[in-house]
Amino acid sequence: MANDIIAVVGMAFEARIVAGPGLFVLSGAELLSPKYQDTDPRDFRGVLSFGIAGGLSSDLKPGTCVVASEVVTADGERIATDPVWSDRLRAKLPQAVTGPLAGMDLPLILTEDKQALHRTTGALAVDMESHLAARIAMLRGLPFAAVRVVADPASRSLPNAALAGMRPDRSTDPFAVMRALLRRPRELRALMRVALDVRAARTTLLRGRQLLGASLVFSDLG
Repeated sequence: MANDIIAVVGMAFEARIVAGPGLFVLSGAELLSPKYQDTDPRDFRGVLSFGIAGGLSSDLKPGTCVVASEVVTADGERIATDPVWSDRLRAKLPQAVTGPLAGMDLPLILTEDKQALHRTTGALAVDMESHLAARIAMLRGLPFAAVRVVADPASRSLPNAALAGMRPDRSTDPFAVMRALLRRPRELRALMRVALDVRAARTTLLRGRQLLGASLVFSDLG
């Protein structure tokens, strides 16, 4: 584990994309577990939040990559990312935009809630792991950065069927989705739209992971 970078993700497919030598991949829940809390911070070199996010700015379409300048928590705390590491990430991801990310404990479902969070925080996107990763990095004195790709845009609310199919580990339960669709068949079109948006985000994540290389450009920090 020595000299690993902690990569914090929310979903199983994000973990598969980011995984590689020298990376210790954790979900947000695992990050808070006693097993992780007992590890020695000297075993790690940095913390990266990696995965998809919900769009808050109307300018960002599905598949847009965001390199965070800071993370805004639900209580208004702002935790800056490491400027050198973030600059390196932006150099490798030339299509990415830069700005604040919001971290929330629960998903934002409604368009109006997304728009309100954007107005109050200026955040470009929101996810459920970056605030946890940022706090852990700050407490342990480790460099922190975040790379997130917009899946659901600010202009669309999430259908109930999509949330019904989300397991606690944020993998998808297809049978739960089908049961939800049987109760609300009108959500089928919206659910198909979500699937297309996530596919676009996944494509960007895969491309970005290849561009960042094995070390996630962390070794370039010297």
